[in-house]
Amino acid sequence: MTETTEKKVALVTGAGRGIGKAIAESLAGKGHHVICLSRSESSCGSTAEAIRGNGGSAESLALDVADRAAVEAACVRLLEAHGTVDILVNNAGITRDGLLFRMSDEDWDQVLATNLTSCFSFIKHLARPMTRKRWGRIINISSVIGLTGNAGQANYAAAKAGMIGLTKSLAKEFAARNVTVNAVAPGFIETDMTAELNEKQQEAIVGIIPMKRMGQAGDIAHMTAFLASDESAYITGQVFTVDGGMVM
Repeated sequence: MTETTEKKVALVTGAGRGIGKAIAESLAGKGHHVICLSRSESSCGSTAEAIRGNGGSAESLALDVADRAAVEAACVRLLEAHGTVDILVNNAGITRDGLLFRMSDEDWDQVLATNLTSCFSFIKHLARPMTRKRWGRIINISSVIGLTGNAGQANYAAAKAGMIGLTKSLAKEFAARNVTVNAVAPGFIETDMTAELNEKQQEAIVGIIPMKRMGQAGDIAHMTAFLASDESAYITGQVFTVDGGMVM
């Protein structure tokens, strides 16, 4: 890999596979040092190893993003080691689907803690050095479900919609310090999760996408890399749907 811009430190949560892995690899390809974070050491370690094997700079960090105390402690260590995290990509997420009357309190709490509260925690503990440096990029990976809702996913939709509200509010708080906060809302992307759907389910999904195909993890990575760059300096508080035309 060749460095194409000033080297910065980037943290990508949920970087062990799928969209998060593609984002981590894309940022590394821009010459940044990438901290690949996931719950499993084997998955985030594999992503970091692949980046290094391709000539990039990366390290791995295994962490449950829903554990607030662990997130705070990890952020302290990262700032001690790097001084600042310039680019923060909040991508970690889980699903615990079910109709409302069948949804347990635990399923609600776990999804909100992992998908939404983790964003608050990482931003709270990593954004202050960005504001002091007067340069920072925060990108929250939401979902079109946060814009449209979806039966059986009240917890997931609420969390993803919450990420959008968080994005817009913090964009206003940090704008004067040259720290941008934006959200990317993927549509249906080909990942390990969608690969588990049967042919009939996949056909139904493609049927509601105007472009008549699912997206690739790289589609999300390209948008995220742009929002992490100097070229996006005058863009903040925005939500970018990358969904083949589903939400217009």
